[in-house]
Amino acid sequence: MKITLLVVGKTDGVFTQIVNDYVDRLKHYIVFAVKVIPDIKNTKSLSQKVQMEKEGELILKSLSPQTEVVLLDERGFSPTSVELASWFEKKMNSGIKELTLVIGGPYGFSSAVKQRAMHSLSLSKLTFSHQMVRVILLEQVYRAFTIIKGEPYHHA
Repeated sequence: MKITLLVVGKTDGVFTQIVNDYVDRLKHYIVFAVKVIPDIKNTKSLSQKVQMEKEGELILKSLSPQTEVVLLDERGFSPTSVELASWFEKKMNSGIKELTLVIGGPYGFSSAVKQRAMHSLSLSKLTFSHQMVRVILLEQVYRAFTIIKGEPYHHA
């Protein structure tokens, strides 16, 4: 299975190094890629709704037709690390070839993006910056694959 992390806006500063480290680690287990959609320009003249719609159009254009889409959303499924590992393992065993995890922009997802998604995943009831969410998500995906492989990274 191939997993793609699709994000709106580039990763900044120290987060870049951490993201790259987890991407390198994940390549030991699966085909993994990060795809970046550039930030929308001139947002000061756009309403939040219009900005969200424009980001949504770019997100939809970036998705391959066969990918299963999972949105990172505070109202989504909120698993434990072991439950997330089990979820990934079921996805792999079901024959899904491609899964795309999407971290949207600051105002969330357009209705069109929500309709395209098959699942939504919450990392916490707390609110994190989009930069932090990238790192937390990648760490949890990495943790999930070490759990699947029975490696000692995760301590129950």
